[in-house]
Formats: sequence, C-alpha cells, structure tokens
Amino acid sequence: MEQTTFDLSLPIAIGSDHAGFDYKEEVISWLEGKGVQVKDFGTYSVDSVDYPDFAHPVASAVEDGTHAFGILICGSANGVAITANKHQGIRAAICWGDELARLARSHNNANVLCIPARFVSVPTATEMVDVFLSTPFEGGRHENRVKKIACM
Repeated sequence: MEQTTFDLSLPIAIGSDHAGFDYKEEVISWLEGKGVQVKDFGTYSVDSVDYPDFAHPVASAVEDGTHAFGILICGSANGVAITANKHQGIRAAICWGDELARLARSHNNANVLCIPARFVSVPTATEMVDVFLSTPFEGGRHENRVKKIACM
C-alpha cells in the first residue's frame, strides 16, 4: 500500500501564477506559522506569467519524493491541475472546499492540492490546506482505483 500520510519532515512545494500570487503568499505565511517547511517555486509577483512554468517544478518536486506534497494556485485551478497531472506520479485535485480536500486525500490519495483563487476566500484556502495535510489516504477499496489511474 502507498504511504497513507504525508512526511512533514519534508517541505511542502508551492507555486502559483499571477492570479494566485496573493493567496500563495497567505498560504505560505499560514504554513510557516504552523512550523511547516515550505519551498516556494514562484511566481514572485502579480506580473502576468504562464502557469506551467510553476506547475511543472512543483509537480516534479513532489514526484521525485523531495517534498511532502504540493500546492498550486491559479485563477480557476484548471490550468495548474491539468499541467501537474501530466506527471506520472502526480494526482492533482481541484478543490474549493474542505470536504473536497478531505475526499481528494482519503479516496484519491491526491498529492497536489489545486486552489482556484478567484472562487474561494483565503480562509477557505487555508482550511483546505489544513484538511489536505492532515487527512490520510484510506487505502482499501480506494487503493485499487488509484492504482488504475496511471497510464501504462
């Protein structure tokens, strides 16, 4: 069975485009306030950028096992989720509430949380991050389903 919880001795990888920049800064501050290590993969301002330039490095950092999990933030979360899910070892989930974040972890063993900044509040975003990092993967009947996701 795959690991059911995140190894929080590793940093969390986080990235955003310009639409998610302010939320990314808030989430980083919130995580660091809880004593969690974070690696910021950018962007570093609200200047217009291309989301794949930040989604790929975050996904790679999670995929190679050097980071506990990833957080990606853009306007709708669609672009970053599509990009991250191109990586074989990534299960990126778009969430807009804590129940979706819980299900993404417990049923899908998601390892990248994608937040739509234009559709949620900062408190909702940090609540989702809290739920995502603390919810274990249930395994069991869900494990077989998750194993079928990868293209072979």
